Amino acid sequence: MTSNDNRPTRNEQREEARAKAKALREQHKKGERRKRLGLQLGIGAVIIAAISVVTFAIASGSNSPTTASAPTNLIFDGGIKLGVGLEAYTATNTPTPVPAPSATATSTTPPNIVIYIDYQCPICQQFEVPNSSQLKSWVNTGAATLEIHPLSFLDGRATPNEYSSRAGNAAICVAEYAPSSFFDYSSYLFENQPQEGTAGPSNDELVADLGKVQIASTDKLTSCIKNKAFGPWLLDHTSKVLSTPITGTNPKQTVDGTPYILVNGQRYTWKTNEDLMSPARFAQFVQTASAQQ
Repeated sequence: MTSNDNRPTRNEQREEARAKAKALREQHKKGERRKRLGLQLGIGAVIIAAISVVTFAIASGSNSPTTASAPTNLIFDGGIKLGVGLEAYTATNTPTPVPAPSATATSTTPPNIVIYIDYQCPICQQFEVPNSSQLKSWVNTGAATLEIHPLSFLDGRATPNEYSSRAGNAAICVAEYAPSSFFDYSSYLFENQPQEGTAGPSNDELVADLGKVQIASTDKLTSCIKNKAFGPWLLDHTSKVLSTPITGTNPKQTVDGTPYILVNGQRYTWKTNEDLMSPARFAQFVQTASAQQ
């Protein structure tokens, strides 16, 4: 076993990350010339892109504080969990699940859907937008619970103004100060996702978006978004998620791209964009995973 004295220092780790990021970015650029981002993007390309931009984000964050203020409502391994009435699970609130009756159900516990996302990720948007309505209905009525895990790894490539981390921070701020409005704000961000390579909304615009989903712009919430209060935490957490197996998965699973979707611990995958964007196919997967619970 290697002693702690032989472990690379933080600076050595960041230098290694920079070198790896450079090589992966070159590999990704070659891939980009062979495809269009959108309907033809396959799973393999998503994984390569995710690894590339994650290591870039880690390297570019070398001057970030070593400690970061952590949100208090992302209590499920850095994710916020929503239940009946779209209410958030917090230290003081536990929504009572009321599963919808089903002739095929074998358990009274509703399925738990876990989604790791980046708000600048176009593949995430392709899943989220067509599936948002049924996800909202399931969670609102108690037919399912939903965990959303915001990540940020597309700064430096997707937009010139760090929209990935700023939007992720804004969503976390809502989780902190208006947790039961999180679903609506998260959905709004995906519905209005800027195209990659373009400047995303400013922090002031992210604050203005609160009113579009009936969230009060309190001083604490506004300050949190404008000052990117959870930015350092989000950077550290993203690095951790992509290098550490997900708690409770057997066999062990590690997030290797977004969206990364689990239903009762079973990973949801797709081969085509039509599969990814099909609410009926996802509903069938949820039903099957629930029956095997």
